[in-house]
Amino acid sequence: MEHFPILSIITFLPLVGVFFILMIKGENSDKRAKHVALFTTVFTFIVSLILWFTFDKTTADFQFVEKASWLGDNINYHMGVDGISILFVMLTTFIMPIVILTGWISVKSRVKEYLIAFLILETLMIGVFCALDLVLFYLFFEGGLIPMFLIIGVWGGKNRVYASYKLFLYTLLGSVFMLLAMMYMYFQAGTTDIPTLMAYDFAIDAQTWLFLAFFASFAVKVPMWPVHTWLPDAHVQAPTAGSVILAGVLLKMGGYGFLRFSLPMFPVASVDLAWLIYTLSVIAIIYTSLVALMQNDMKKMIAYSSVAHMGFVTLGIFAFNVQGIEGAIMVMLAHGLVASALFLCVGVIYDRLHTREIDRYGGLVNIMPRYALVFMFFTMAAVGLPGTGNFVGEILVLIGWFKVSIWAAFFAATGLVLGAAYMLWLYRKVVFGELVKPDLKAMLDLSKREILIFAPLIFFTIWMGVYPATFMDFMHVSVENLVTNHQAALSAVAETMAP
Repeated sequence: MEHFPILSIITFLPLVGVFFILMIKGENSDKRAKHVALFTTVFTFIVSLILWFTFDKTTADFQFVEKASWLGDNINYHMGVDGISILFVMLTTFIMPIVILTGWISVKSRVKEYLIAFLILETLMIGVFCALDLVLFYLFFEGGLIPMFLIIGVWGGKNRVYASYKLFLYTLLGSVFMLLAMMYMYFQAGTTDIPTLMAYDFAIDAQTWLFLAFFASFAVKVPMWPVHTWLPDAHVQAPTAGSVILAGVLLKMGGYGFLRFSLPMFPVASVDLAWLIYTLSVIAIIYTSLVALMQNDMKKMIAYSSVAHMGFVTLGIFAFNVQGIEGAIMVMLAHGLVASALFLCVGVIYDRLHTREIDRYGGLVNIMPRYALVFMFFTMAAVGLPGTGNFVGEILVLIGWFKVSIWAAFFAATGLVLGAAYMLWLYRKVVFGELVKPDLKAMLDLSKREILIFAPLIFFTIWMGVYPATFMDFMHVSVENLVTNHQAALSAVAETMAP
């Protein structure tokens, strides 16, 4: 595998599916396009399993590295994965077939364009996690905005245009500052190579401004309070598949950016400005949980819960210890599965009744027992029930923070209580009670296609909770190396500043 361009193949394989979809003409073209898209995403996932089974877990070095001259001498096409990024590559390739199946029946207009948008988005998302050059990373990172903008703006709800523009402008504005920071880093270090920049010693004053510039982009992407307001609108207006990919993968790019850039490249600024992250994260966990309690739209409630869960992610990353960072990564992976499944649960009943108002439902357990069971499982997973992936991640984050600040851990833990409150309230209102509304009585239980969608999500959610070592073994050496290098950089600065 040393000279085999496996990462490029995985990254650009979805574009092959795009080519074949464009070639489809004649009758039943939409149906054939769906099969091509599904085959492409499944095949991409199968090929990505090569990474999983051949990855060396004993080293923190980047593996499957590809490097070629691209734009001049110092800007290269440079790809590679370590124990952190490989997990997000696998998450992306795993989620995409589920996304294609989600819109199999519900999307009836411009089907080929809809599928093409998702396949292009898959290429751009995988590229974000594989890119080892600043320019390449930026192109993938920003390029993902375009298909997501179209997915919401064309196939979304009544206010889809407003939501899509809000998503685009929020993200683009933050990324302008990141682009300026990247330009400064290039002129300062003479390279855009990410591994080289991770070892480069930027001036302390410059680190502060560089950290804030990257923070402006990643905070919107996570999203952190108070720049989170685009997310509920985007989720509510997006088609179900759009909400799944938004919660499952796109939100993870902000957390990944903090791990790849902020901590290793700006270690002093990360510590100096950690108070800002702590404050915003705790506010996000408590405030958005309270806001979720007040919602009557199921999608909006789950969207606010995503902001609260991502608050745990940023807390864990900036605990600056192995437990906190590993917990943050586990929360991201588990949230990618559970939040996706919750949006699918909403999509199932929305497709039948065409409303997301909580008050319109009640007593579904009487006619949809399979749906009630699946919804209960993911409700319990969302509140961190032991035996699910969220429990492992949240416990590790709290352990990591207990070493830093008992009070911060305490306030973060209140989010778990509030999370249980709004998720159990949602489940009780939708599933339990008497079946009195006439239009609900005609609703059908889960179809075979829907069961096929939920089955792998249930399996991996339990796997993460019962045997988390499967995933943590991949990240452990890379996380230890990140923490060690971060502490070494801080010690070196302390020595130079000592009298």
